[in-house]
Amino acid sequence: MKLNCAIIDDEYLARQYIIDYIQKLPFLNLIGDYNSPLLVIEEIKNNKIDILFLDIQMPDITGLDFLRSLNPQPYIIITTAYKEYALEGYEHNVIDYLLKPFSFDRFLKAVNKVIDKIQQDTVQPIADKNHKNEEKPRIEDAYMIIRADRKLYKINYDDLIYMEGQRAYVTFHTKERKITALITLRELEDTLPKNLFVRIHKSFIVSVKHIDSLEGNLLEIHGKKLSVGTSYRDRVEKLFRII
Repeated sequence: MKLNCAIIDDEYLARQYIIDYIQKLPFLNLIGDYNSPLLVIEEIKNNKIDILFLDIQMPDITGLDFLRSLNPQPYIIITTAYKEYALEGYEHNVIDYLLKPFSFDRFLKAVNKVIDKIQQDTVQPIADKNHKNEEKPRIEDAYMIIRADRKLYKINYDDLIYMEGQRAYVTFHTKERKITALITLRELEDTLPKNLFVRIHKSFIVSVKHIDSLEGNLLEIHGKKLSVGTSYRDRVEKLFRII
């Protein structure tokens, strides 16, 4: 991923050491360095700049006034000698606030924040879109229907051993295969038959039928040992009539 960036700072030496930092990072591409915000308006309007390193105190227009005029707005990293503007800068959705003079390590940390934000902005809408397009599991008395890999799968409860949650996804472990679908354990916990399945951990829901034994905080199920979470211990012990 190559990110186009620009520098706006009326101080020549300030621009030069930011240029030096940018050149140390092969994934950054410097479009230009400018002594006035007025010189870079067209590039920003045409979405040619991903990251803008912006000073605040400049003769033509302040950096914050310039920020208010931007639409669209690239990812902004403020570079200034005036720490009193930090709070106002964050109100304009800047990613980071670098107080001059700043080290390369601090500069790199700010750039990494931009990369994290870009990944978040890119991945989250895709995940939300996919989640809306996915059908909710259809829960029946003896089986469920789930959508995964552009297919509909019928999973018989007799064959389902346990379900493993990974954030927005769940992997269904059956006797014959594993199927991963876009759904959460919480959604499953609320809809699956309570007499057939029990949640034993923040990451696991298991089939009561396939439980073999309990030793300490380890539940053995179909030859697999799974951890029992502290807050779910009571549920498991009730199955063994310990309580």
